[in-house]
Amino acid sequence: MLKKTKKNEERLRRHARVRRKVSGTPECPRLNVFRSNKHIYAQIIDDTTGRTLLQSNTKDLKLENGGNIEAAKKVGEDIAKKCLDASIESVRFDRGGYVYHGRVQALADAAREAGLKF
Repeated sequence: MLKKTKKNEERLRRHARVRRKVSGTPECPRLNVFRSNKHIYAQIIDDTTGRTLLQSNTKDLKLENGGNIEAAKKVGEDIAKKCLDASIESVRFDRGGYVYHGRVQALADAAREAGLKF
């Protein structure tokens, strides 16, 4: 369970607002991003069935420092490669209430460069 701080409550409110509009389907699933201080996580989710189809994170990639922009780029490349192998070409990007800046932007840009469309 996430800690309820004022900053995180505001992020969760933003995330709920975005989730009202962004939903993943089997044809175009949702790419969700979660960012912690030490790691970054990306999931491909089909909201019609409520299942996580694919996932990638800095823990599984065993990166030395998972909390920097370079690690986020590697996670973006990895999730895009997994999507293309599973014949998922386009997704809807869900930034999770985070500002589209820094690690979140690096992950998204790396996924786009690796061939994922959103």
